Amino acid sequence: MTLKVFINRQQHHLPLDATVAQAVAALNPRPPFAVAVNTQFVPKSEYANRLLAPEDEVEIIEPVTGG
Repeated sequence: MTLKVFINRQQHHLPLDATVAQAVAALNPRPPFAVAVNTQFVPKSEYANRLLAPEDEVEIIEPVTGG
């Protein structure tokens, strides 16, 4: 059985005990980036400890540069 979450609005299936770190690993974004779960910012120091729940919405946000 897996955990259904949404990462950047796309459905993903992760292990039942999935953390934010596993969600980030699923997309393998290039740093720098920020992560929010259900619109709440998650500090990088908490990625490995923050468990995900069914239907959580994870946003991995990369900065936009330019002028």
